[in-house]
Amino acid sequence: MKGKTEKSYEVRPGQSVELLKELHILTRDGKMNQDSRRKLKQVYHLFNFIEPLLLEAQQANPEIHLVDHGAGKSYLGFILYDLFFKERGGPASCIWGIETRDELVARSRALADRLGFPGMRFLNLSVADSIVSPELPERVDVVTALHACNTATDDAIRFALAKQAKYIVLVPCCQAEVAATLRKHKATSLASALGEVWRHPIHTREFGSHVTNVLRCLQLQAHGYEVSVTELVGWEHSMKNELIIAVDKNLPAKKPAERLTALLDTFGLDDLRGRFC
Repeated sequence: MKGKTEKSYEVRPGQSVELLKELHILTRDGKMNQDSRRKLKQVYHLFNFIEPLLLEAQQANPEIHLVDHGAGKSYLGFILYDLFFKERGGPASCIWGIETRDELVARSRALADRLGFPGMRFLNLSVADSIVSPELPERVDVVTALHACNTATDDAIRFALAKQAKYIVLVPCCQAEVAATLRKHKATSLASALGEVWRHPIHTREFGSHVTNVLRCLQLQAHGYEVSVTELVGWEHSMKNELIIAVDKNLPAKKPAERLTALLDTFGLDDLRGRFC
């Protein structure tokens, strides 16, 4: 059994060794150590969540368009391209990395050229610009945002809704906006027992983060998506370990929209109504 388990975390045939070195999954001399195996396990675990969505998307449209918002160094995009798009994506399938830091866009472009990954594009765009940019396709199948900080996750949701993406995969990070609004109205909130939930700063931060993700789920449900939330086991080095997967199934939206509004009212978050409603 031990040999079997270890084998499942070995480099797969056809994987780019240079990419794995770039991601620090392999050492510079191409070898693996215990830390390398842990990182490779994390990569495969994340891919296992996304692969079924890509296969399902491919049944509807052989050419898949995936947009990764807040791409950073585009590690997620490179992993998905190497493990799926390189061999199983159609010739016109593409991964688009959207990032506002020009130096990271340039770095990702250079790496894609070096690896021979022609189906990867990187754009220096804001979310607002990406929604209307002619450089992006009209149809987007999958939108991802991995550890996109604070409101960047909400921006990715806004893009996905505007593009009517069938699948949305989010790993939120560092949510501060709701906590700041709770803090702003703390004096009023403490007039009721409910305010005790976020009286202390650490509770305000953690409760604000939790409420943010609940609001995001309701927002997606209010647009007809089926939403599942789970722990992204395998990224143990990150405290932000919540994975939200949404699939557009044109479900009834009235009740989730009502619950979303009621939640905003209950917690005094009227300032954020425009973002979530």
